[in-house]
Amino acid sequence: MCGTGAVSAALRRSGFRVTAVDVMTFAFHHARVALLLSEPPDFQGAAAFIQEHGRRGGQRLLPVSAYEGMLEALSNLPPERGYFWREFSPEGRPANGRRARNYFTAENACRIDAVRGAIRVLGEGGQITDLERSLLLHDLIMAANDVANIAGTYGHYLSKTVDRARLPLRLRPAVISRVGETSGHTVLRGYAEEVAASITCDLCYIDPPYMKRQYAANYHILETLAREDSPEAVGDSGLRPWRDQYSNFCTRTKIGGSFRTIVREMNCRRFLISYSEDGLLSIDELESILAPFGRTQVSAFKYKRFRSNASPLGTELAEYLIDLEVDR
Repeated sequence: MCGTGAVSAALRRSGFRVTAVDVMTFAFHHARVALLLSEPPDFQGAAAFIQEHGRRGGQRLLPVSAYEGMLEALSNLPPERGYFWREFSPEGRPANGRRARNYFTAENACRIDAVRGAIRVLGEGGQITDLERSLLLHDLIMAANDVANIAGTYGHYLSKTVDRARLPLRLRPAVISRVGETSGHTVLRGYAEEVAASITCDLCYIDPPYMKRQYAANYHILETLAREDSPEAVGDSGLRPWRDQYSNFCTRTKIGGSFRTIVREMNCRRFLISYSEDGLLSIDELESILAPFGRTQVSAFKYKRFRSNASPLGTELAEYLIDLEVDR
């Protein structure tokens, strides 16, 4: 459940060898960028593409790297009316006959179509490496997220286009850390319960979903960018078929079994588990699930709660870190 890869990156910078796991494909790409790069790649195989579509006219004050040249070339591509324009822009015509969706302006949706199409062609043609492909997909996901017309997740779009969403799509270079080794790390995509038995480690940090809201449904557009596919967009919200990424941690009756599987199957004696008082389980219930495996210690941290004006919840939120030392 490595998410954006922030914790993985911090562990790498501190000298740890990291195995990062998530069921979401976009998290897989984020983690690869966080762990496996110490400098921008050279995009040697795409030199002709960069030359053809790079900067046009004028003189440069400073030379750019191959990575910057690649982002510039992708940004210069002519807009295309493709899948994102059809399914996720107000000018589109969804294939399932639903009304047009307003996730992106028509202009930005066309830019996304052009960029994602080029990345796919370059990858399938062997002009970019797998790691270069992950980096470019990471950059596209971040750029699209910056101009998405949403309230926070992609469960639905906003009916009125906000000013932020009107800004033109812009591909920005990722921040690539030069601190820490890039060798010895592993990035996996799959369910934590299913890959646990294949992992041996000194410390396992788990940051699970804790509400019933499924990540696969609520971040479906980012997942489509990461998978480079064009699935059927279902319903008014245009969700991709997402049941193949259903998380047991979002179902109260299944959370316990998943925690037990991970702790039992992984070759690890120390677990740190992040949880919240807003979780489907109370902290006492979670402790009772983990206690049979060994000694548990809970630390609580208070944070300011994000809340709408109509929310009856308090202004503070307790987040928990559970330290489990397993008896093996």
